[in-house]
Amino acid sequence: MSSVDYQAIIDRYYPHGSRCREILQRHSEQVAAKAEGIARELHLPVDIEQVRTAAMLHDIGIYLTDAPGIDCHGKEAYLRHGILGAALLRAEGAPEWAARVAERHTGAGISVDDIRALHLPLPERDLMPETLLERLVCYADKFFSKSGDMQEKSLDRVRASMLKHSPETLTRFEALHREFHHE
Repeated sequence: MSSVDYQAIIDRYYPHGSRCREILQRHSEQVAAKAEGIARELHLPVDIEQVRTAAMLHDIGIYLTDAPGIDCHGKEAYLRHGILGAALLRAEGAPEWAARVAERHTGAGISVDDIRALHLPLPERDLMPETLLERLVCYADKFFSKSGDMQEKSLDRVRASMLKHSPETLTRFEALHREFHHE
């Protein structure tokens, strides 16, 4: 499947009129707009349709998690939303590039060392964004929250958020920022 009907996938798992759907849709649109804007401004060698699709589906797994603040009432830890979304996309027959973006966008990527050292509820493998598409959506995602006012975060706020996770997370974000800074 080269072209993906991301809206049909969202519609299948997120009921119309639900707060969770509204949050997912708004957040995903924000991330897509930022990622597409960066890709165009920097003339990145990426397919803009893939950028949009990947951004719209990167958080597809949130409904499976226990995150009542964003109206998600699943049973899984929120940290698992990326791998859950990747599994869902693979089951839907979506292309591997879309599943990998979902799987690898959390934080600024999560290393196997982080998973082991922090006993994170994730498979013991690197979940680092590797491809240009994965890195671009991961970067754009950091500027938008699914809670609060949902306005674009300043670079300082993003950095503070990354540092809150770990100095390594901030270092990985800074590498993404150097790659995609476009102002």
